[in-house]
Amino acid sequence: MDTKTKIVIADDHELIRKGVHQIFSNKGSFEIVEAVDGEDAITKIRMLEPHVAILDIEMPKLTGFDVAEKIHQESMNTSVIILTMHCDEQLFNRAMDIGVMGFVLKENTVSEIVRCMDKVLDGKHYLSPEISEFLICRNNNLVSNATDKQGLHLLTETEKKVLKEVGAMKTSQEIADHFGVSIKTVQNHRSNICAKLQISGTHALLKFAIEHSKKI
Repeated sequence: MDTKTKIVIADDHELIRKGVHQIFSNKGSFEIVEAVDGEDAITKIRMLEPHVAILDIEMPKLTGFDVAEKIHQESMNTSVIILTMHCDEQLFNRAMDIGVMGFVLKENTVSEIVRCMDKVLDGKHYLSPEISEFLICRNNNLVSNATDKQGLHLLTETEKKVLKEVGAMKTSQEIADHFGVSIKTVQNHRSNICAKLQISGTHALLKFAIEHSKKI
């Protein structure tokens, strides 16, 4: 029974292909196949059904992203590592959107590709340290988008101010005193906020306000 890990390495630069090939050949537990362009890569991936495909973004005929998307669309059991010279946030986000497991900068290939492979084979993501800030920005944007979907964008500026005070653990009377309005007005605002956010139940508004205080 063949227990070797199968890898397809696709890059139109022979020096890169041979370099990565050599790294894993030295480890002895890998079966490695090279591809010179995107079309060659997808053909060999379909044939070999590798555990991992290492893809350069900029390849002739089909880009690394094109190949990754085909792998996803055809539900192949192949994890993708993107190898690129570009430390670019848009490229990183596109890679994450199509389910790429590893994102390695070419300048770090020798030092990182083995660590990346170990993580990916273990079902984990790996990113070059230089692009870790892109992941932080991406996660912040996802949180922001999720918050918007929960209805904060529907609130008026006054309702947002009231919600912020609720998140600061203020009572309706304290909020009324702060804004110089009646407690009835504050209660109406709270009721309207709950309706727009589609939340109900004891302390539900307080919990929401505390959890989303930084977004209000």
